[in-house]
Amino acid sequence: MPVFAECAVLPPMNTMNISLPDSLKSFVDEQVARRGYGTSSESIRELIRRDQDWLNLRRLLLDGASSAQADPTDAGYFADLRDRVRGRSAK
Repeated sequence: MPVFAECAVLPPMNTMNISLPDSLKSFVDEQVARRGYGTSSESIRELIRRDQDWLNLRRLLLDGASSAQADPTDAGYFADLRDRVRGRSAK
């Protein structure tokens, strides 16, 4: 298989049937039409991915909030950060 075609191959998928009230089904159908999804399944998969991303972000924020306090992020911190970034890009 050519390399460009390998990324088009989707992993095997399982089937899950869900029941939606008319109002939610209409919403999904509208999103499919408006956002250019090929199927309602694509739209639902995107919503699930967004939820996963949100939960991951929430976990990271909670981990950060419960971690030990770091040095203050004052002007010196950002100046040092800029210097480090510039040093890396100059290499």
